[in-house]
Amino acid sequence: MIDPRSLGALSTLHELLDQLIEDLPPAEVNRRFHASLPSMGWLLGRSVYLELLWIRENLLGDEDLSRRVRHIFAGTSLPTPAQETLLPPRDHLLNWALEIQDQHLSLLANPGTLPDHPWLRNGWLVDYLVQVHGLIYEQMLSVRHARAVEQEGTYKVLEPLLPVQPEPDTLEVPQGHYRIGAREGAVFDNEQPMQVVEMRNFRIGRRPVDNAAWLAFMEAGGYTEDTWWSEVGRQWKQQEHPWHWRRDEAGNWYALGLNGPMPLFGDQPVSGISWHEAEAFANWIAQADERFRGAILPHEYHWEAAARIGGLEEVGRVWEWCSNPLHPYEEYEKPVNPEMATHFDETEKALRGGCLHTQPRLRRPSLRISAPPDAGYRFSGLRLVLPPALEEEALYVEQWQHFLN
Repeated sequence: MIDPRSLGALSTLHELLDQLIEDLPPAEVNRRFHASLPSMGWLLGRSVYLELLWIRENLLGDEDLSRRVRHIFAGTSLPTPAQETLLPPRDHLLNWALEIQDQHLSLLANPGTLPDHPWLRNGWLVDYLVQVHGLIYEQMLSVRHARAVEQEGTYKVLEPLLPVQPEPDTLEVPQGHYRIGAREGAVFDNEQPMQVVEMRNFRIGRRPVDNAAWLAFMEAGGYTEDTWWSEVGRQWKQQEHPWHWRRDEAGNWYALGLNGPMPLFGDQPVSGISWHEAEAFANWIAQADERFRGAILPHEYHWEAAARIGGLEEVGRVWEWCSNPLHPYEEYEKPVNPEMATHFDETEKALRGGCLHTQPRLRRPSLRISAPPDAGYRFSGLRLVLPPALEEEALYVEQWQHFLN
């Protein structure tokens, strides 16, 4: 029997997804607000299609409903404009989603209607669906955020954000062997198989880089000085601030949040930055402040090792950019079902930690996602890693760079 709490979590995700569509004007449901993000309507349809595929088609052998919409929702994270033109109007889409979601909850709550299948043991499929829908929910919030950024409006800052040079408050991670990845359970394929990785000692920031430090970077010429930027980053750079930051008439910075203009607080983690920007910040601080010599973005293994020993603060406030592309672990086995397989793209960078909108079931050290390095729309920030001690820097950085490459 499937745990009622898991079914409750699935029902809650259904409601969250549906509510985002209900809150939009009909004309905006199937509209893109960012070139790299699908429409909200497509994302809701994608979530329903995956349920049809895994519950109806794979468990029950009934592909009638999934086959009808496969050409719109299958096998992609970013549909073509032609696919999105096939989306129905808002009310039709919502009614279809609500009907399918209710049917699936009823099926899953009555195990006698389902076959004996490995996916149903210990509630694996329901737990997996909760996580898949949780990631789709975050994508939908990214779309909503892009919509808010488009509708700028006016705002007067009452307490101006001030630049503050960051302090190297770090956690020492000792040399040793660290577990990376997940052993079993309803986790994603890219978290397995579990690895044991030998790590040299290093330091990692206890907190993510905050807004005050980011403003210090900006005012020090961080966006105008090409020295800090890679060639690709220089070509990408089109603005001189995080994508949702704006200035009021007095020149003070504020943010465009999900629900409109909002103040920027200096001690909150910076968000809305791309990997290119994160890399430039690390390059800047490593040169501008002797205390940060050797600072770089962490490799995924640095981040997870530090998360597992404890001591990191504000994990889950922003997704944290890592230096490496998302890659399959050694002895990775691709799932038989292609829709459960991660698309490993060497051009995309890994993100760790989750954000304020990440669902509870997804909050674990092994969770890993990826995004293009120009993606500043993923509620993303950064945390720095440093050599263990300045006197060891030369040898350490040389070995570290070898590890990262």
